[in-house]
Amino acid sequence: MSLQLKSLTITDPFWAHYRELVRTEMIPYQWNVLNDNANITIEKERNDNSIPSEKSHAIENFKIAAGLKQGNHYGWVFQDSDVYKWLEAVAYSLSIHADTELQELADGVIDLIALAQEEDGYLNTYFSIEEPERRFKKLAESHELYCAGHFIEAAVAYYESTHNEKALTIACRLADCIDVHFGKEEHQIQGYDGHEEIELALTKLYSLTGEQRYLELSRYFLYERGTDTTFFARQQAADNGHKAVIEGMNHRPLEYYQAHQPILEQQTAEGHAVRLVYMCTAMADVALLAGDTAMLEGCRRLWKNIINKRMYITGGIGSTVDGEAFTLDYDLPNDTMYCETCASIGLIFFAFNMLKNEARSEYADVLERALYNTAIGGMALDGKHFFYVNPLEVHPESSRHDPGKSHVKFTRPEWFGCACCPPNLARLLTSLHKYIYTIQADTNTIYTHLFMTHTTELEINDHPVQLEQITNLPWEGDVSIVTQMKQSTSFTLAIRLPYWAEHYSLLLNGNPIDTDPINGYIHIDRIWRSNDKLELKLPMEIKEYTAHPLVRADTGKVAIGRGPFIYCAEEVDNGEHLHLVQLTQDQTYEYEFDEQLLGGVGTIKVEARKRNIEPEWEDVLYASKAPQTYTSTALRLIPYYCWANRQIGEMRVWLNKA
Repeated sequence: MSLQLKSLTITDPFWAHYRELVRTEMIPYQWNVLNDNANITIEKERNDNSIPSEKSHAIENFKIAAGLKQGNHYGWVFQDSDVYKWLEAVAYSLSIHADTELQELADGVIDLIALAQEEDGYLNTYFSIEEPERRFKKLAESHELYCAGHFIEAAVAYYESTHNEKALTIACRLADCIDVHFGKEEHQIQGYDGHEEIELALTKLYSLTGEQRYLELSRYFLYERGTDTTFFARQQAADNGHKAVIEGMNHRPLEYYQAHQPILEQQTAEGHAVRLVYMCTAMADVALLAGDTAMLEGCRRLWKNIINKRMYITGGIGSTVDGEAFTLDYDLPNDTMYCETCASIGLIFFAFNMLKNEARSEYADVLERALYNTAIGGMALDGKHFFYVNPLEVHPESSRHDPGKSHVKFTRPEWFGCACCPPNLARLLTSLHKYIYTIQADTNTIYTHLFMTHTTELEINDHPVQLEQITNLPWEGDVSIVTQMKQSTSFTLAIRLPYWAEHYSLLLNGNPIDTDPINGYIHIDRIWRSNDKLELKLPMEIKEYTAHPLVRADTGKVAIGRGPFIYCAEEVDNGEHLHLVQLTQDQTYEYEFDEQLLGGVGTIKVEARKRNIEPEWEDVLYASKAPQTYTSTALRLIPYYCWANRQIGEMRVWLNKA
């Protein structure tokens, strides 16, 4: 048996629009920002004077490191990664839409990176420019391997898209440099980076090149993490530098870095949320590529804790601004949380790598939840404004005046001092075609995880097969899949049943299919012929979701969802003081698609009631016999992803329920 996915073209109106927005708006816009040519305001992610936010300077840093310019490094120590993620987004964009001018621009960036790379393969503009003597000596905060990982990912994507060998050569030289410096030999550093990323990049480089050393180096970094809890402290004590690489990092506990225990002993998701899911993404890939069952079991354990006890209904993760981190089970505050865009993107990476190991619908459900809500919510509809933090409740005056909520923005800034999220989102959207299917070659099974209109070309037992998926999701729940082939071919098509559809109907050439799902997928194993048509109907019911009773922030509240979207209420539609709005027990919901609103969105209307602020409350803060009267109000809800695209105001996902 043999099964290969050859190509996939997304034509879905919803997602094609986003991918075109990346190509025509985000990539040029971000290029101007990286070159300090954009006339924009760069904001700090929160109230912290140490955050560099005058400019990006990222391309200029490479020119200085390459010897083409004189000057000092500016920006975070990980500023290089902004360029690398931009390059990766360009790579995927070029695979979708040929663009000679853009490719020449990217080739020029690769030439510049090659000039900045040192003779032994080392690549990092901060240390090359400012402190070459501290290379690999402050790994808790240096982000050297993090940046290296992002370049390797970009180089792999760029080679696959354009066959540019120069980028791949730089990546291999960089990986070889790291391989020389890290390991268990006496002359090597027995340690790891403070921010996971190199681990998942090395698995991609191994998959492309077949070089076993890269897979083993990834396994080494993963298994080494947390085995010596004195590593970072010993490096700190031995460091002769006169300044911190990143201010304010010395107080971070080992949990912040997922370095408090060996990874297979870690029972709960701890620390910086992005780091955790990047680590898990690598673990899942190593489990698959190396046949490491213990690693896979460790992934399952951390996945279960995240999804069952530490994830927001929007697919966001990270409950506190302090360390951008997880806190404890069921601690999910709505107005002080973090829910970084990058963290949800990392959760998507983790979910997809788990799907490659085992097709279980829970992974695809979470992937879909994070994609349709927090991920795309991290960008404005114009492609030029971005959220770092994705709150579930916003009161603008609180963000303005409460230092503990300075990270909770009520409108998307043009750019950030720490600009990891915008280019991360760009590379996700341009690589979206990679997340629709996984294949199980030994059983000739094609697993369908996401529903969006597209055409894919496969080769099954040496026979070309085309699958055309047509759907009006995310707004309506009809999906059809039509086969095209010259010769009848046997294979299994497995269709996910999403969590938001309690009932469904499935027809093959007009005849009902009645078979029990396996791990959330309906498996159809048959000899397929040209023009076979599979029709899946998913009811798009409006649902009220309640949180676990131990989620204190959501007691007595509900969240509204329809299909993959979670909905929210905005002040622009419903007036101020949204905390006074209350849904009742007998209300009915009405769905309407509004072509004129926010580029065309489905809205939900419901009759609710809003508590009045009676005259008796004038100059009274507390009362023992407070009157409670209500006024009926027509509440309008919009999908969470498109909030904050009109005017400044309050927003709430979780609504009071009588």
